[in-house]
Order: sequence, then structure tokens, then C-alpha cells
Amino acid sequence: MIWHYIGDTLIEILKESRGPVLGYKVHGKLTEADIGTLGEQIEATIAANRHPIGILADLSSMDGATWDARWAEMRFLQKHSDHIARIAIICHDEHQELSEMVLIAASFMQAETVYCQPHQIHHAWHWLRQDPNAPSGPLRTLYPGKGLFQNYTPEYIGL
Repeated sequence: MIWHYIGDTLIEILKESRGPVLGYKVHGKLTEADIGTLGEQIEATIAANRHPIGILADLSSMDGATWDARWAEMRFLQKHSDHIARIAIICHDEHQELSEMVLIAASFMQAETVYCQPHQIHHAWHWLRQDPNAPSGPLRTLYPGKGLFQNYTPEYIGL
């Protein structure tokens, strides 16, 4: 298990992380500096694998995020949209705002995204490691990963 302390925030790289699947748990309020630390871990996982990776984000102990962190996360995920295939979000219902933030970023990057409660974390690990065409099982699909602008045709293309 790897722990990163940044100010009052603790980022725990989960021991189940291996191969093309990285899991982490955030304790405290997420800041822009935290996104930088997480970004380094995600980039190392991407570099070590030839195929797109899966990410498990356990936000169940998170106390919110700064706006700078949210913006940094969206920029990071957009930059790596071709390298992240699946995201599993673990959080309590009271963290709905946080899961929505990740969902918005995932919709731009076209990653398939699921949500589950902390007691279902083993299902999330299984889903991240299985065949991409397999169903999500008991997890709630937040975003199917088809792309925000799939099948979009600009109305004014001829102008």
C-alpha cells in the first residue's frame, strides 16, 4: 500500500492495484496538488500497459474538492482520454456531487463509468478486470462510454 500525504489530504494507492487497473482512496479534501500526485500514478500505470487502463476511485472518505482540483481533474482526464477505458466510482450517496464531477469528466473522455457503494467494492474490482463487453452486474452504470458527441451532425456545416 502506498500513502501520499499532501497537506491534510491522504491518497492511498490500494493494494489490489495491479497491471492495467489502478485503485486509490482519497481521505480529506481533494486539492489541485492531489490531482498532480494522482496524475503521476495514473501516468505510470498507463506507461506500464499497452492497453487502456481501468481506475477505481474510492471517494467514500473524501470531504469534497476544491474548484481548482475539479478543473485539474477534467484537464487531466481529457488529456488521457485514449488511455482510460473504465472508471469505477466508490462513494456514499452523500457524495453524489463528487461522483457527478467524475461522470462529467468521463463523458468527455468516453470512459465507461459505474458507481457503487463501499460494500460493493469487490464487484467494482471484478468489473474493471473483466472483458469490456461483459455486463456491469450489480453496479449502477453512470455512463456507457459511447462519447458525448457520438452520432452528432453539426446543423450549420454548409455555412
